[in-house]
Amino acid sequence: MKHMLLKSMTIFILLMVSLCGIAGEQTEASTTDDQDLIIVNKYYNKIAYFRNGSLEMLEPVATGMSWDKTPVGFFKIVNKIKNRPYYIGNIPGGDSRNPLGKRWLGINANGTSGDTYAIHGNNNPNSIGKYVSQGCIRMDNTAIEKLFNQVQVGTPVVITYSYKSFGELTDLYGYDIRS
Repeated sequence: MKHMLLKSMTIFILLMVSLCGIAGEQTEASTTDDQDLIIVNKYYNKIAYFRNGSLEMLEPVATGMSWDKTPVGFFKIVNKIKNRPYYIGNIPGGDSRNPLGKRWLGINANGTSGDTYAIHGNNNPNSIGKYVSQGCIRMDNTAIEKLFNQVQVGTPVVITYSYKSFGELTDLYGYDIRS
């Protein structure tokens, strides 16, 4: 009974998260397929992308240098930006010095509108797999470009810290994967 209640609550939260959020000016106008899901597991520093019930991508990532840097919760992709400038260092988008890489998938974490937290590329491949970011999820540039081309604005994103496998997590979140 407790498991059923937890599963029902999780499905409700995912539904509510998928209905909330604000798209930025540079957002590609599209909606997600109901069968898409991104899970970031900070325990393993990996990202999994599920599409239409199948695992499409499993890649290592870098996350926050401390527990509170990368928020845990249910979010969604609210904007997609190619070659986002790095404003702090005044580095133009697409520049090899840009620590954001060439693709930005903004998420609405902590009440933001996709301009603070994101899944993005990077200019330091040695950081992947480590706890080093200021809160974003860093990916290898080739991997983020592939993910960027597949996901749509509105795709649910779950960020967790769990020893569970991605298969166990999809079951917990009410997402059916194909064997």
